[in-house]
Amino acid sequence: MKMRTRNVLHKHGFTVIIPNMIELTSKQRKFFEKEAHSLSPVVIVGGAGVSDGVIGMVNETLEAHELIKVKFNEYKEDKRELSEKIAAETNAVLVRLIGNIAIFYRPAEEEDRRKYPDIV
Repeated sequence: MKMRTRNVLHKHGFTVIIPNMIELTSKQRKFFEKEAHSLSPVVIVGGAGVSDGVIGMVNETLEAHELIKVKFNEYKEDKRELSEKIAAETNAVLVRLIGNIAIFYRPAEEEDRRKYPDIV
């Protein structure tokens, strides 16, 4: 796993600097895909889209679980862009987008609370 010290995101004329984004290797992605297989989606993107409430729920569940699934019931045609937005705003990594479900990972801030310390 590589940790970037800076990641620059350019969207709609704005430049956002995101510190410490994670880059996963293909082996790490495959591991997290397997781990997420049995998980149920914990956040659903519905008619309101990716609102502040959705971002807040993703942040809370990532803090509690590190690895989560987000399901797109609406905005399915924009799921790639919305998943990247969620990842950027929550400082998580988009592990994979499978169908209408996105898998996100963000390690716990405290090392002793990390569920996957040997992987990342």
